[in-house]
Amino acid sequence: MANQDVLTQHIGTIRKTNPVARIIGKVMIYVVLTVGALVSLFPFFWMISQSLMTLGETLQIRWLPAAPQWENYVEAWSRARFGEYFLNSTWVTLGTIVGLLITSILAAYAFARIKFPGREVVFTLFLATMMVPESVTLIPNLFMIRGQIIPWGNWNDTFWVLTIPFIANAFSIFLLRQFFQQVPNELWDAARIDGAGHMRFLTQIVLPISTAPIVTVILFAFTGAWNAFSWPLIVSGRKWRTLMVGLYNFVSEAGTETQLLMAGAVISLIPIIILYIFTQKQFTQGIATTGLKG
Repeated sequence: MANQDVLTQHIGTIRKTNPVARIIGKVMIYVVLTVGALVSLFPFFWMISQSLMTLGETLQIRWLPAAPQWENYVEAWSRARFGEYFLNSTWVTLGTIVGLLITSILAAYAFARIKFPGREVVFTLFLATMMVPESVTLIPNLFMIRGQIIPWGNWNDTFWVLTIPFIANAFSIFLLRQFFQQVPNELWDAARIDGAGHMRFLTQIVLPISTAPIVTVILFAFTGAWNAFSWPLIVSGRKWRTLMVGLYNFVSEAGTETQLLMAGAVISLIPIIILYIFTQKQFTQGIATTGLKG
């Protein structure tokens, strides 16, 4: 270990005194980052390129279209009834986000700031649910919304069946709890002296300084609700069919209309990109600072 420490110090000294070594190191870092960026961007390039091709060109697996087929977007929008499905996805996503914020903020605050018997045990059980695959809970959730387990009627093809099962999740509670634990106890003491209770302390002090993790939860919730496919495919009918299920219209027994499927995928991706552009700073800050303490 001593020899290894000496070698590490010697290499560090060489890098500081040798400008060539520093330049080579920076070049290698930029090369690795560039390769990683290209690998990450290639699926987006392929999707956009395929969306501008004819069906024949997509079957030939070409890199670029001979002539961009912009009408693919118009046809995809009209054939898949994207206008109606886009509105459904918007309402479902907004309902899911609102419900998730209410449950996650209250539960995270209780786990972080309120001491009650069995708190750690209950929180551990919450975290354990993150290990359960979604496919395992699919059938029990289906029985519940059809009134076969809890007699509350049949919720098939309703707004509630697409939102209620997803208005709480362990990851959001964990993320917010870790940040709420970092709030200084001095703020709570000052609030108590001023006569504030937990709800006032939460709404007037904790939430205003927790913008970054809350935006992170919103972004993850938006992405999950907007891109949901298997659950809406099972429980939604003609009235509440969402955008992702609408993309399935381009898959038939005769084959997949790849150019229209990719055009629809690009359309469905635009809201997520716009949201991320406006929340990138808060999202990065929330991921970087959450969980450093507690």
